[in-house]
Amino acid sequence: MRLMSQILKLAFVCFSFPLLASPYETTQNQWITLFNGEDLQGWVPKITGQPLGSNLGGLFRVDNGLLRVVYEDHYTPFNNQFGHLFYETAFSHYALRIEYRFVDAPPAGDAPSWAVRNSGVMLHALAPHSMSLRQAFPTSIEVQFLGGLSDGKPRPTANLCTPGTHVEINQKLVTQHCIESTSDTYYGDDWVDLTIVVLGGGKISHWVEGKEVLAYHRPQLGEGDSATIPVTYLSQGYIALQSESYPIEFRTVELLNLVGCTNPNATNFKSYAVKTDNSDCRY
Repeated sequence: MRLMSQILKLAFVCFSFPLLASPYETTQNQWITLFNGEDLQGWVPKITGQPLGSNLGGLFRVDNGLLRVVYEDHYTPFNNQFGHLFYETAFSHYALRIEYRFVDAPPAGDAPSWAVRNSGVMLHALAPHSMSLRQAFPTSIEVQFLGGLSDGKPRPTANLCTPGTHVEINQKLVTQHCIESTSDTYYGDDWVDLTIVVLGGGKISHWVEGKEVLAYHRPQLGEGDSATIPVTYLSQGYIALQSESYPIEFRTVELLNLVGCTNPNATNFKSYAVKTDNSDCRY
């Protein structure tokens, strides 16, 4: 949490939003634990070729307090059965903290070569029920996780990929599908501490081990690159953990909602909120 407070201090200063002197003391009890360490309560899987809610072969499971993606059953051949585990609530302005690691376990059979030590988390995803039966990836902003390979070449993590979407960087539309971050390369089964700060349809920034490694603005649906089709901007959406054919584990998935009551007379005043919702104020 100490690291988390440092990230929030830096992030909020960059965004020119007000921040209390001690975010750690103020926000430590405000974080929402999305993964409870016991089961998949609050989450729903969507696997390519399977109906919403089907967890084929126990792809997503909880063991010893860890949320695991495991390909021991029903994934030989893999048959492009990509999976996503959606959280039940959509969010707009928030900080999302994830601790993940790739593990030395069998990947899915005939998995694509580009998916080795590759996974991610989807942000601003369209509703899971909007996905077709055979759809491989939800329309979303993907924070891509990559692990280092035996060739020793740099392979940063917390990259950006854009299934069905685009973003803007330096006020210019970027239609490139994946953009690398400036993070270090992480090998083996070391835990990686990642935080993403999402400001609705504005700035989104990726932080790894306390360092900002990538930032962009104005997420939008992919048809926005056409001059004849109006741009549809994304200001909120669902969060989904990815299964991309390689085993991965999560031990922390938690969220600080940056929307809330900003009336200082309220008992639930959020001085760190960046979007006001005073309908939630309590007195």
